[in-house]
Amino acid sequence: MTASDDRRVRDHPVLGQLPDVPEVAFSFDGRPVFGRAGEPIIAALFAAGVRVLRTTEGGEPRGGYCLVGRCGDCRVTVDGRPDVLACQTPVRAGSRVDTQHGLGTWPADDADRPA
Repeated sequence: MTASDDRRVRDHPVLGQLPDVPEVAFSFDGRPVFGRAGEPIIAALFAAGVRVLRTTEGGEPRGGYCLVGRCGDCRVTVDGRPDVLACQTPVRAGSRVDTQHGLGTWPADDADRPA
């Protein structure tokens, strides 16, 4: 999905026209997604129609809730690292973003992995 056929409001009655910015390609659960440079991951995913970002340990779906970094419902795995807040993290070209299942899984060789 390209930015031209997404679900964004391009002409807002109060905010005006959505400014032109470069498109950034990344993947979500293995499929290509396009965002706008500088926007949070969650904005690009919402524009692409994605609503479930993680599941609880019991398998219940979760998406964005507060969207200001307080609740943690938007946690995703980015480039193998779990617990990334999609509402606070800008989209980066080439990133691999995945649905986080339960508490997520850290790569065994990650130096920042919690003990």
